[in-house]
Amino acid sequence: MVTTIDFIIFGLGAIFLLLYLILYFMGMKYNSYFDILDEKEYPLKEIYGIGYAALELIHYPFTGAKDRKLRQEINIFYDSKFEDYYLRVIRCQQITIAATILTAGFAMYGLLGEPAAELLIVMFAWAGYYYYGTLLDTKIKKRSESMMSDFSEIVSKLALLTNAGLILKEAWELVAYNGNTEIYQEMQKSVADMNNGVSEIDAISGFAARSMIPEIRKFSSTIIQGLIKGNSELTMMLQEQSSSVWELRQQLARREGEKASAKLLIPMMIMFIGVLLMIIVPIFANLGA
Repeated sequence: MVTTIDFIIFGLGAIFLLLYLILYFMGMKYNSYFDILDEKEYPLKEIYGIGYAALELIHYPFTGAKDRKLRQEINIFYDSKFEDYYLRVIRCQQITIAATILTAGFAMYGLLGEPAAELLIVMFAWAGYYYYGTLLDTKIKKRSESMMSDFSEIVSKLALLTNAGLILKEAWELVAYNGNTEIYQEMQKSVADMNNGVSEIDAISGFAARSMIPEIRKFSSTIIQGLIKGNSELTMMLQEQSSSVWELRQQLARREGEKASAKLLIPMMIMFIGVLLMIIVPIFANLGA
């Protein structure tokens, strides 16, 4: 028997399907805009025109606080000249995936017939929208952890090389090509900037801006001050920085140890509950007997 709730959900489903189809056909002319994207990183990129058409329809301005934050995140991974492109791509991705999940959910209601299942689909659609909107932020956090794990070693090497008589540019280049993790790659970009005529101060400022980590920014500021004051001052500053960074590394190691301990608590609690059940259930069974 068809209920009032069924009529409402079928009606909403028909509206969403019609809107989805309209956006799909409107967005077909924009689909080539996304051809250069990697399929693994941008699933369903072939129909991102849906999101593009939706944004065009509502005249989305791309000037909100969240858009400004996303622009900063984009600049870490991509050249600033592609900032507008990737901002639009991410917003199109969010809308397309959420709309696809939602429309498919309404279509599945005819088979399931459960309003609770439809609510679950709506939650999945929101989760998809949120996930792809915060994916860069998650990548930045992982990248920051990786950079901080190598940071103390890099500071120590720079202090050692400058103390041995090398100028900063030479020391920076030697250290930069001594590894291939995120922080080394960012240092390599700075070397490329220096070789292309960018001043050492500007190249190191760019390195600090791309890192978005307070400790690295402070370190870069110290180097810039040392460059202004002279190489002898720079060597002394790097030695002082090296000592403080090693203390920071010890703190990070302790934090990681605490996180690992916290993660171990979960399986221990599960085992504890299992043991309690194994003891309590037979006791109550005997009492009932």
